[in-house]
Order: sequence, then structure tokens, then C-alpha cells
Amino acid sequence: MNRAAIVAARERIRAHVRHTPLLGSPALDALAGRRVLLKAECLQHTGSFKARGGWAALSALPPEVRARGVIAYSSGNHAQGVARAAAAFGVPAVIVMPADAPGVKIANTRALGGEVVLYDRATEDRDAIGATMAASRGLSLVKPFDDAAVIAGQGTIGLELLEDLPAGWRGEVLAPCGGGGLTSGLALALEGSGARVRPVEPEGFDDTARSLAAGRIERNARLSGSVCDAIVTPSPGVLTFPILQRLCGPGLAVTDDQALQAMVLAFRHLRVVLEPGGAVALAAALFTPNLAPEVVAIGSGGNVDEAIFGAALARFGG
Repeated sequence: MNRAAIVAARERIRAHVRHTPLLGSPALDALAGRRVLLKAECLQHTGSFKARGGWAALSALPPEVRARGVIAYSSGNHAQGVARAAAAFGVPAVIVMPADAPGVKIANTRALGGEVVLYDRATEDRDAIGATMAASRGLSLVKPFDDAAVIAGQGTIGLELLEDLPAGWRGEVLAPCGGGGLTSGLALALEGSGARVRPVEPEGFDDTARSLAAGRIERNARLSGSVCDAIVTPSPGVLTFPILQRLCGPGLAVTDDQALQAMVLAFRHLRVVLEPGGAVALAAALFTPNLAPEVVAIGSGGNVDEAIFGAALARFGG
């Protein structure tokens, strides 16, 4: 896995994804005590960066393999990215989703043509479900993060940053981190640029931060209980962790309340909608001391249920 794979992925997906903007606000800078820019992947097709990895993965499959269909497991954003790409290629897509995923994500995945199979994330193993269905139906499994083509697709965000930031920019890039596909792709794309990538997770589900500190893969004790559902995963991936270990700075963690407050601040000052998991990097940029003077936060997704968004506005919008 190297930067060349990311460059190749960009050529495959260029016509099918948006080059998302970098947004800033003097009010956010003043609150954070540093320059903060948001890479607004919430404005991407399907409402999240996962549109990149989904298209990159399907476009990399041999046509005869792709024609048999694909299967993915996801709490919603990867589901939509894969379903969108599969529909465009005219192939079936089965999506294994947790039953407690936000309703908007389940509905959007079905609207994009995905066949949704629900499971209980607290008691059932999504990897086993996906592997069994893939074998029985002849489908190609597109993993949400531990897949080289997916990592390459997510890394195209880093190539855009290199184009949009000033030459020689040496700040920190904060990325919401579940299994590490986005974070590792960014780190590969930005390798040698002087920018440092740091993963951000919800408190209590900081398996990547603990893994980086320990020098080995650590697992979360539980897989539910955070409003940041999009980035709650068991552990870093076998492919992603060595990249994170080699290239990333120490991991950061934020509270659910900080993520919700960051959602409100992004709406108030940037007029964009983030979901809780997609807001953790902005939360870290705003509320964590001792970061670089200039920070880019990846706003990785905006697929939030109206009830959660409304509750956040009611609580932190005064």
C-alpha cells in the first residue's frame, strides 16, 4: 500500500466524487485559539467521504467479478457509498447494517438500491455474517476500512488538501477514526509533506489511540454506547494499523457532548450539517489544548437523524 495507489484511485473516481471545500470562520479560530479549517466531506455525494472508498473499490474489481455483485457491512456511510457505486455499475449490493444505525442511513441505503440486512451489533459478528453471505451468494466483500482499494479512495482527500493548502503547510490534520481507513489513507497521501495526521475517536471507544500508545492492536470492550455510531469499531484494521503506527501522531479522544457541541458550532458558523461521528475532529480542534497553530479537521459525514440534530441545537445552540 503506497501513495501511488491513491493517485491511481483518484483517476478512477475523479469524475464521480466532489472536490470538497475547506471552510473556516474567525469565530471558530477565536474559540479554538488557533486557525481551524474544516474539510467538508459532509458535502460529498451520499453525505460522507465513504463515497470515495466505495467507488474506488468497485472500480478496481474485474468487470466479471463486479457483475456478480458486492456485499458490505456498515453503520451507514460505507453502506451508502457502496450502494451508490453498485447502482451506477448496475450490479447488486447487499449491505449488512446494525439494527440501531440511524434511521436516515438505513433509509438512504435502501433508496440507493442496497439490499439491507440488519443485525445486533452487541451480540452478532458482522464480519461473520458478511463472510457467510458473500460465500453463499458469490458476492465480493468490500470491507469498510481494511481494504487497500478503500484506503486508497479515502486517501484522495489528502491529495485535495495538498492542492488547497499553501505550499509547505505544516499543521495537523485531524481525522475521525473508526477502523482507520480514512486516517491511514490521509497519512499515506500526506507522507513527506510536513503535515501530521492524528486520529480522533469518542471517549471510551479510543482503540486506535490506545493501540498507538501500546504499540499493538487493542480492542474496545464494547461496541455500542456512543452517539458517534459511525466510528465505533472493534479495533484498528490489520492493514490500517501499521500505516497509522508508522505515519500518525498520537490519537485524541473527545466526549459525546463535545462532538454534539461541534455539530452546533459548525452549523452556526459554517452553515454545514455534521453527524456526531463526523464532528469529532472538529471537536478536537476546538476543545483540545496543545495542538498545532493551524489545524485541518475532516468533517467526515453529515448523515444525522433530525432528532439528534435537533436535540443538539436545543442543548448547545443558546
